[in-house]
Amino acid sequence: QVQLVESGGGLVQAGGSLRLSCAASGTIFSINAMTWYRQAPGKQRELVATIRSGGTTNYADSVKGRFTISRDNARNTVYLQMNSLKPEDTAVYYCKLEVDDRWNNRNNYWGQGTQVTVSS
Repeated sequence: QVQLVESGGGLVQAGGSLRLSCAASGTIFSINAMTWYRQAPGKQRELVATIRSGGTTNYADSVKGRFTISRDNARNTVYLQMNSLKPEDTAVYYCKLEVDDRWNNRNNYWGQGTQVTVSS
């Protein structure tokens, strides 16, 4: 089993910054893609940023140039540095990790979500 623990959300004024973390523990052989999603009230969950095992990244157009995703493989942790925050970034942020066990089985695991609120 794998457990994910998210942290770093909170309330910030527009233009401010926050750093989210998502740490995985448990039976982990390797972690492939690490992804941040967000879901605002009344809206569908949307992909924010992905970082693959080789380090390549992808971002939603709405966050390009403001958010940076990174990973620490030794700590099984993914980060999301969010700068120049806007009220429209307000949402619950979730991490999702693609985890391989030693038998080459791949499963997706989700974090519990962390609230980010940006005031105008």
